[in-house]
Amino acid sequence: MFSMLLVPFVIAMFLAINMGGSGTAPSFSAAYGSNIIKKNMIPGIFGIFVFLGAIIAGENVAKTIGGSIVPSEAMTITLGTIILLSVSLSLLIANLLKVPQSTSQATITALVGPAVYYNIIQTNKLFYEIIPTWFILPIISFLITYLIGRFLYNPLNKRKTVNFVEISEHRLLKVFALCAACYVAFAIGSNNVANASGPIASIVSNELNIKSEDSNFLLVMILATLVTAPCFAIGSSIFGKGVTRTIGKDIIGFGPLGASLISVVTATLLIVASLSRGIPTSLVQMNTLAIMGLGVSKVGWRAILFKASTKKLLIVWIISPVISFSLSFTLTAIADKIGL
Repeated sequence: MFSMLLVPFVIAMFLAINMGGSGTAPSFSAAYGSNIIKKNMIPGIFGIFVFLGAIIAGENVAKTIGGSIVPSEAMTITLGTIILLSVSLSLLIANLLKVPQSTSQATITALVGPAVYYNIIQTNKLFYEIIPTWFILPIISFLITYLIGRFLYNPLNKRKTVNFVEISEHRLLKVFALCAACYVAFAIGSNNVANASGPIASIVSNELNIKSEDSNFLLVMILATLVTAPCFAIGSSIFGKGVTRTIGKDIIGFGPLGASLISVVTATLLIVASLSRGIPTSLVQMNTLAIMGLGVSKVGWRAILFKASTKKLLIVWIISPVISFSLSFTLTAIADKIGL
């Protein structure tokens, strides 16, 4: 049994590496874009706070991933491996294109593939909580930063009421911006680590006949988290530089004040989603929309929306979940036909 579990564990670690690459952008792109931190320092700091977020606040989302779409008792070694592999490949494509992709959306669509094939999909949480949250939170993120930029930052800047250039150079603000980036990494740990640890926890629990309500289930979940969370730092060091530049400098540059605003808004929204209802949602999209909201307030819609990097983001965001679903559905059908 343990030799068979090695395969999904290795794939879960590979998935975590890809998620680390994608997740680096929303956590440190704003700080990197405002030249607060050097890129070679990002992976280590990112990995530490992702791990803390997963251990402290990641339990609810792990339970959602592990049993709210596909029944936890149906999560066999074969099915779990297919789901993890499908997500990993779709995120790998996005990372190679240097575009940060929503790991949560890729994971949920990968879960939906076999659930649709076997007609075991559980729709309540998916249709009434998860999918609406995917649309609502990025819009909220955009509106908050846009309104702050449009009605607070820009008027104060034009009237010279506040010297933002002088404030941006203040050491305390730079420290706060770096703390805000770490706060985002913590939020990622609370939400996205579950994309790898949730299926693993369900697989192990099924193989050991541990029910989700048993006290030992929490130990299994902690073990899965301990294995997968550190891999985020590895992924950050491999893939993080490209995706961080795409978001942090290619769309629009920010000072420490804008960086802090973006980080606090997006991380808070993600932690609320994680702790309140255990909803896996997209920090990548919330972060990007927050950056775009502040950018639109500064330079207008056309300058942001018609950039090549923005178009590339939107295309990959649409294609990646489709790839994830198609892979998981196809691989499930193949596994079923050959009797795995």
